Amino acid sequence: MADSSFDIVSKLDRQEIDNAVNQAVKEVGQRYDFRNTGASLTLSGDEIVMTANAEERVLAVLDVLQSKLIRRGISLKALDVGEPAQSGKEMRLVAALKEGISTEDAKKISKLIRDEGPKAVKARIEGDELRVSSKSRDDLQSVIALLKGKDLDVALQFVNYR
Repeated sequence: MADSSFDIVSKLDRQEIDNAVNQAVKEVGQRYDFRNTGASLTLSGDEIVMTANAEERVLAVLDVLQSKLIRRGISLKALDVGEPAQSGKEMRLVAALKEGISTEDAKKISKLIRDEGPKAVKARIEGDELRVSSKSRDDLQSVIALLKGKDLDVALQFVNYR
């Protein structure tokens, strides 16, 4: 019997992120509490830049963005939010988008699978993803359940289940 396997990846759906940012821009433009605060947000490449005239307002813009991302099914672990910083007369907050599994996170996940997962399961790092294989599909299912139950720093997806 051949080995069964699946890949652990951390990918972002760019269209859903774009939709969430557009919805947040629309809500920020329409809400009364954002009037005359210079509140805005823009998506440029791998960064979402939020601006407003006060720290509380820029954090409120972040809250609106996070609610739109959650509603669209995007994990907040994919956002790397910085600290609000003064830029001239306004406050800026930059949230970078994280995609791919870093080497150190991949090593942590691999060690977790070795330590707590079934013994017959093998995990190997391939670039910015992990390939998990085993002879038993039940073992693979238990690895997926194990990883979903852990609070990791990375938004994980399980793909190519064969």
